[in-house]
Amino acid sequence: MPRESIGEFEQLVLLTILRLGSQAYGVPIHEELSKHTERPILRPSVYVALRRLEEKGLIVSRLGSPEPRRGGRARRYFELEPAAMELLRETRATLLSLWDGIAPQLEESR
Repeated sequence: MPRESIGEFEQLVLLTILRLGSQAYGVPIHEELSKHTERPILRPSVYVALRRLEEKGLIVSRLGSPEPRRGGRARRYFELEPAAMELLRETRATLLSLWDGIAPQLEESR
C-alpha cells in the first residue's frame, strides 16, 4: 500500500487531534490550532483538512450525542488511525534528525 503524503496543515491537524484526545471535534480543533500556530486559521479549512484526512484513512469520525439544548446537533468526533500515528512518528524522527546540529547555527545568525 503506498504511503500517503500530507501537507504541513494536515500534519498540524493530526497533532491537534492527538493532543485533544477524546474531545477532538471541529471547534476545539480550530481553537487549539489557532492558539498554537498564532496565525489566523479559517474554520472551513479545518473541516476540509479533516475530510481529506478521513478520505486518506488517517482518521476516523463518529457522531456523538446531540447537544442537550433544543435542536442541538450531534458533534462529529475524530480520532487517529494507527497509520496516522506511524506517519507522525516517522515525520518527527525525520525532523529531529534534520534539526540535529542546526540549532547552534540558528543561534549564531541572530
